[in-house]
Amino acid sequence: MRSVTVRRVYDPPSPDDGTRVLVDRVWPRGLTKDAAHLDEWLKDVAPSTDLRRWYGHEPAKYGEFHGRYLAELDEPGRREALERLRRLRADGQVTLLTATRDAGHSHAAVLAEVLNEPS
Repeated sequence: MRSVTVRRVYDPPSPDDGTRVLVDRVWPRGLTKDAAHLDEWLKDVAPSTDLRRWYGHEPAKYGEFHGRYLAELDEPGRREALERLRRLRADGQVTLLTATRDAGHSHAAVLAEVLNEPS
């Protein structure tokens, strides 16, 4: 079974990436669309601005951020975007891309965890 992986959008693409999906709400600074090598941009799956600002990428808050973000994924727009990711995953390898420096403590890591759970 293929797994969903997380990478920084600034890293060079890999042949193992499969479908490359940017999951940030805001376009990454200093990156052109061509340089990003994206297949899709699903900004609707990103956390709300309020949640993102509250979290501020502080690892100590990650546990609470994780729970709050999971709750947000139940909202209609985010739920539809998550379903799109599930369909992409069913078709093959998916790499979630984020501009976040600490991808392991990001919303993309939460998404990968959700998508890698057995259905």
